[in-house]
Amino acid sequence: MSAGTAPGTTVPGGTVEISQQGAIATVTLSNPGRRNTMTEAMWRALEPACAQLADDGSVRAVVVRGGGTDFSAGADISDLRAILKDEDSGHHDGGAVAAGEAALAALHKPTIAAVQGYCLGGAWQIAAACDIRLASSAATFGITPAKIGIVYPTAGIERLVRIAGPATAKYLLFSGDFVDAERARVLGLVQAVHPAEDFWDEVDTFVQRLASRSQLSIQAMKDIVDTIVSADAGAGDGSGTELRQASDHWQHLMATAGDAEAGVGAFLAKRTPEFTWNGGRDTQRRTRMGEPSS
Repeated sequence: MSAGTAPGTTVPGGTVEISQQGAIATVTLSNPGRRNTMTEAMWRALEPACAQLADDGSVRAVVVRGGGTDFSAGADISDLRAILKDEDSGHHDGGAVAAGEAALAALHKPTIAAVQGYCLGGAWQIAAACDIRLASSAATFGITPAKIGIVYPTAGIERLVRIAGPATAKYLLFSGDFVDAERARVLGLVQAVHPAEDFWDEVDTFVQRLASRSQLSIQAMKDIVDTIVSADAGAGDGSGTELRQASDHWQHLMATAGDAEAGVGAFLAKRTPEFTWNGGRDTQRRTRMGEPSS
């Protein structure tokens, strides 16, 4: 996927770069010669990168990828204690990794992890925080804390359990085994696997399709799905109040934003709809970090 480069976030030992082509933004994790290993500064760069994307009204979909031939080999082991340390609690249960993952998960626009080569350790948390994961047939996945004697961040374990279920989560976490792309698809880690030689064309086609859809519909349904998942995990109020609030919020916007009229009118006229709504944070029920909006 080619793209003209826009200002990104450059950090020592690696870059988190934002580029854009049309309505598609690409976040590229790059640490050349180290399989895009993520330094502490790279993890911390994810939050401002997501803020930049949230505020850019021209962006309708976001691809997260690695530079070169790998997604990422995970967190920089030589800097692991600093990367995982939570400054408030003093515990090593997430730190910069959890902050970067949370920022990506809370981005209100559709996010797609495009995984080729290695996606290992903490890099899985980045991929898992995206809405959809597409894999090259040459991709390899592994969640490897048991190989080095650490406890994987709780936020990452929680997301893995939600995506793949407790038995698969235990299998991957206990063994630290690598799995190929097709096995990852069977386990529920990715939604589709494409031949390596066609991978970027397939990613581009899919993401362009998302960008052409109603962003009101996509952003509303992302919020509603995430609200349901949170309630099922016990993070919601358990009464359905938050889900009703989500529905009411988006139903009101649907009645006023214009996408429904554009879509229905185009359907009846047998032409391709042109959706223009791409509301910013002021139209979101939550802020980009997942806290209730005022």
